[in-house]
Amino acid sequence: MADNARSVAVISLGGTIAMTTQTDGGATPTLSADDLVAAVPGLASTGIHVEVHDFRQLPGASLAFSDLLELAVKVETLTVDGVVITQGTDTIEETAYLLDLVTGGDMPIVVTGAMRTASMAGADGPANVLAAVRVAASAEARGQGCVVVFGEEIHAARWVRKTHATSPTAFTSYPGPIGYVAEERVRIMTRPGPLPTFDPRYTSAARTAIATIGLGDDGTVLQAIGEHVQGLVVAAFGAGHVPMACVDALTDLAKSMPVVLATRTGAGPVLQRTYGFPGSESDLLARGLISANTLDPVKARILLQLLLMTSHDKDEVAQSFSTFS
Repeated sequence: MADNARSVAVISLGGTIAMTTQTDGGATPTLSADDLVAAVPGLASTGIHVEVHDFRQLPGASLAFSDLLELAVKVETLTVDGVVITQGTDTIEETAYLLDLVTGGDMPIVVTGAMRTASMAGADGPANVLAAVRVAASAEARGQGCVVVFGEEIHAARWVRKTHATSPTAFTSYPGPIGYVAEERVRIMTRPGPLPTFDPRYTSAARTAIATIGLGDDGTVLQAIGEHVQGLVVAAFGAGHVPMACVDALTDLAKSMPVVLATRTGAGPVLQRTYGFPGSESDLLARGLISANTLDPVKARILLQLLLMTSHDKDEVAQSFSTFS
């Protein structure tokens, strides 16, 4: 390897990108990090030195906070120019945001995966890995925090969402990608501001949940969930609205735990003072709920979970949401 060669670590967690179809017809994770890298056409010609690490071999849906916090500690010990995480797409948006909150420094951390298994026609894993390695090795991506690279688009961790169950273009973000890869060049168009970070080595147990509000909800399910969690994210209608019948239950819950108000729409902020009816955003915030601002419910739960795992009380949680989101 030349002295000036860029180096990237590829860490495999499993997922569809590492799956092959078995004789019974079901796809399961079977490929190692070496297998994934070996299947990427054109990777050797980039001149980027790639080292591989097998960390987990799990479906994305089975990853846990403990796995990702351990991964964050490992990432911080690597002496490379950038890191690529390959995993199942089910939880890529959660992994990316969590890593964004618990890793520091300028080193690019890129999360990618595949919507089609290695056994399928048109498998998208090799192209995604190649683009991700290019981004991880690039000077342009330094200082961006954690990003998701999919379909040669670069998405900020705080904005990216999986918006389709099967499409190879499943990952989108609002207000849009921060960059893309074209003709072997990494192009960054927007630079989100830095976020404060948590130390992943010092956490305790906590349980949080997302309660999605639906037509006709009366608060019964909210009360049942509240008995089993230390913090709750409410995925509300529109700009932060719930049925009037839910107001009393949320008022009671907000007295005993952090209750974060998010919009279930997938984009846009929770408002503060536009509407004034019972169950409106201004009414709920006045009752002690905490605004998620522009964080969607999935991201809001990641932040709430980390805050509670690092022993933040309700007032500190409220202050952090105003800072992080």
